[in-house]
Amino acid sequence: MEESYKSTIARLRERVAAAQQAGATVGRRSGVPARLNPVAETASAGQTASAVRATPVGPATPAPALAGNERSGGISGAAERILTGLNSAQREAVVHTGGPLLVVAGAGSGKTRVLTSRIAYLIATGQAHPANILAITFTNKAAREMRERLEGMLGGLARGMWISTFHSACVRILRAEHRALGMRSTFTIYDAADSQRLMTMVCREENIDIRAYPPKMLSRQVSNLKDELVTPAAQAAAATDRDGQVLAQAYAVYQNRLERANALDFDDLIMRTVEVLTSHPDIAERYRTRFRHILVDEYQDTNHAQYVLVRTLAGQGPERSSLTVVGDADQSIYAFRGATIRNIEDFEKDFADATSVVLEQNYRSTQNILSAANAVISHNEGRRPKKLWTDSGSGEKITGYVADSESDEAHFVVTEIDRLRDDNGVRYGDVAVFYRTNSQARALEEMFVRSGIPYRVIGGTRFYERKEIKDALAYLHAVANPDDTVSLRRIINEPKRGVGDTAQGHLATHAQRWNISFGAAVADVASPHPERGEVAGLTARARSAVAALARILEQARGEAEAGGKPADILDYLMDESGYLAVLQESKDPQDLSRVENLAELHAVAVEFSAQNPDAGLGEWLDQISLVSDTDRLPEGSESEGETTLMTVHTAKGLEFPVVFVTGLEDGTFPHMRSLDDRRELAEERRLAYVAFTRARERLYISRAAARSSWGAPQEFPPSRFIEEIPPELIDWRREHSSQDLVRGAGIGSGIGSGYGWGSRQRRASSFFDDDAGPVIGSGKFKPGKLGVPAAANSASQADSAGSAHTAAGCSGGSAVGGSSGTPGTSGTPSAAGAADTAADTKGFAVGDTVEHRSFGRGTILGFEGRGKSTTAKVAFGSVTKRLMLRFAPLTKVEK
Repeated sequence: MEESYKSTIARLRERVAAAQQAGATVGRRSGVPARLNPVAETASAGQTASAVRATPVGPATPAPALAGNERSGGISGAAERILTGLNSAQREAVVHTGGPLLVVAGAGSGKTRVLTSRIAYLIATGQAHPANILAITFTNKAAREMRERLEGMLGGLARGMWISTFHSACVRILRAEHRALGMRSTFTIYDAADSQRLMTMVCREENIDIRAYPPKMLSRQVSNLKDELVTPAAQAAAATDRDGQVLAQAYAVYQNRLERANALDFDDLIMRTVEVLTSHPDIAERYRTRFRHILVDEYQDTNHAQYVLVRTLAGQGPERSSLTVVGDADQSIYAFRGATIRNIEDFEKDFADATSVVLEQNYRSTQNILSAANAVISHNEGRRPKKLWTDSGSGEKITGYVADSESDEAHFVVTEIDRLRDDNGVRYGDVAVFYRTNSQARALEEMFVRSGIPYRVIGGTRFYERKEIKDALAYLHAVANPDDTVSLRRIINEPKRGVGDTAQGHLATHAQRWNISFGAAVADVASPHPERGEVAGLTARARSAVAALARILEQARGEAEAGGKPADILDYLMDESGYLAVLQESKDPQDLSRVENLAELHAVAVEFSAQNPDAGLGEWLDQISLVSDTDRLPEGSESEGETTLMTVHTAKGLEFPVVFVTGLEDGTFPHMRSLDDRRELAEERRLAYVAFTRARERLYISRAAARSSWGAPQEFPPSRFIEEIPPELIDWRREHSSQDLVRGAGIGSGIGSGYGWGSRQRRASSFFDDDAGPVIGSGKFKPGKLGVPAAANSASQADSAGSAHTAAGCSGGSAVGGSSGTPGTSGTPSAAGAADTAADTKGFAVGDTVEHRSFGRGTILGFEGRGKSTTAKVAFGSVTKRLMLRFAPLTKVEK
């Protein structure tokens, strides 16, 4: 076999050499790539355009081990071609041999090219066989890009490698090693919504107070425990108070229900893989023997469980696998998902013989953009020194804009996009608009709709989270896994078939009594078990409906086991269940779009089968379960496209010619929660660094002087990140809001005081003590949509704000309120309005201790307004906020 393999390689290598000498290319069908460009038609990060045109690919099928004469022949030339066009740091990373390798890859520094070139180089030089390669990324999109590049460089050999996300790799391992788990290979993967649904069932079964312990909160806590590889038993042993004991109880029962349903949640995919590898040394050794070269992308985003998984797969001692990790601590922005920056910061401590290579040359952005990003991130303490640079020129200055409100800010964004299209030929699809939180998207979406600019929101109601899609997939999951409790309970009365909560309760009781799954109880209705007998308590209608559903699922299961296509099984289920007919007969116009969505799901199934002719229902469901937000981004085209609206977290790993970073205010970006926490503030600064470095050619930064927060418009100071950018890098389209102009404080004196907040010390005082600054939404000032004048020109805005200021009876200090003691801004209600205000306080009183979902615990200082506009002034530590009681998630903490 090995000799045959080598001879095939030799023949292909001769064909490549002959074709290159003749100036021709060899067709794809021969197993050798037809084009010389190993990546794309345009230069990628780390590759100049001339290098793309001139650099031929490496050999299509190099040998895993080569004889001496072969090494001195064509293979050395192939390896050298792989290195062509790399800068010195990239080349050092690609050719490294020896101990573990850490590649510190700054944004846009060509890390994907380095990873793919390193893999190709290992194979071209005979250091590795394709089957020895395990390359792990964080998104399916990144894995697909890496696979496509390697196919361009190595042809069909790339298919022998494992190139996937952490979760996809773990699914492959767990399905292969399911017996070690004590599960069937058809296990279902629960997403976050499914997990929360199961936790809700657990809380009901265990009589856990869902007001004190919401299922969503418990699900998040269980997820955190799994990220740290904490088992239910370990949590029970560590619990010292009531909260810890309830969590341990919920965790243990939840895990038991998962096992009974033959299901795993997303966190289990990593945790249970670690469990299999550590509990079964023979299995671990088998994978270590196979994966002699492990490469991990975005290492800064790994959590503890992923860290342990990588170390376990790599092994220890002289026989350990070659390990390469690529990442950038400055882009570690997923702490809220459990990622720990320590993994990359401590890599050289974990591996004493590790080598580090720093990639600083940027191939994406202009120098002005990079200088701004460098300046902001430099304020983080204890980071590895790194300064991005480019030889592509300074480029345009960063454009800045100060808006009066979020509506004004959104108006600027859409107006500027239209101007760029008309004056500079920028396509709508070349533009992305970033925001810190999804709630900021509302004002932007409204303005995009009014302007007629086509757009898409990434991270809103996603296709696979729509009800009809979740229902259809639940039917399919119930077919693939008969014990899937969550999916069965979702569809058992969908569409309505007379199987309500009471009937489902009887089924659950039967399952609990006989210690079987909910699915087995459903099967007992259609065909009573000899020992268990019939399910008691069901009405004749419910019994008939459940039996009919069981027969439909069983029929579909037989079709799936016989190799039926996912699209055909979906068709059968939607027809036989009556689900499609109910939607088609509905007079609700929204149901028509639901039918269209089901048609789209059917098209996805057809496409999957076309691309994977040997794959079945289970493989398709796996693929859907492992899709992430950025995987759903459509590929670019030559058409106008759509402007992309997304959070900065979602934008990680993407790039756009034009980027707008909105909401740069202290309290918005950086987020309010980070202002008193040094570690969280450092992560917010890394988030700003990521946002800035997504831009290739033009970067816009904007802030709103006033923004709605929990139902009440409030004034925010400029983000400290703006002040950290050197002033000479910013071209201010508008530097002062109307409020600033009326205040007249330090206009034209630079960023520090030009916003009307004076020095940084004065600004901080104004922000952290609302009595020192303006109050918006007090019920005394209503000139504009958000209590501030609409945008026009600076002069008219100043006049408008000034007259409003006078009308409000203010003597100074603010365009929209006044200093402490001014009517309409006092922290406590006036005597005249006390009775009215007291009636609208929702049972709260001055001095009450309250809990807020985002801000934590605070004390009520006073109330303002009346009726639906009643606002509470609450001190959260050093931060004072005004919150409209209609909307704010406040609960009283009993003393």
